Amino acid sequence: MTSRIKFAIILAGSVSLAACQSGAPDQLPPEPGVSQPDTGGDYTSGPREGTQEHFVDAVNGQNVIYFDTDRYNIDTADAAALQTQAQYMARYPNVTVTIEGHADERGTREYNLALGERRANSAKNYLVSLGVAANRIRTVSYGEERPVATASTPSAWAQNRRAVTVVID
Repeated sequence: MTSRIKFAIILAGSVSLAACQSGAPDQLPPEPGVSQPDTGGDYTSGPREGTQEHFVDAVNGQNVIYFDTDRYNIDTADAAALQTQAQYMARYPNVTVTIEGHADERGTREYNLALGERRANSAKNYLVSLGVAANRIRTVSYGEERPVATASTPSAWAQNRRAVTVVID
């Protein structure tokens, strides 16, 4: 074989190998023995869909609504927050929630449990009126038993008169 033919064969092989070569991958595989976080298969950063953290992020922290003293009616601020929650629940139809009703420390234990129940049911009924299936929403009343603010001041009482929507895992 002449040197020209050998050179042509080597050149042809090199050109064909170069044409088959791909670039570096966008993401390298993990090193052996290094555990990777479970992202639910979508490979995005942030909380996993359908979790409490994802819900709170998606509704911009509007998972809590507040009530006036001895009241359980939904006002315009509450309605806006509940509409945001209903939109989330429409987008994630497998999500179920519990709405926790709370009261401040004033009043008897029985009165506060009943008021917390009315608050939770009021929020639930509003969500149902927006199209969320009733069987996706549970309610519970904690009355005055789980305060977020422990001072005996009007500001603390206002923070404790609330209904909180919590995703059930």
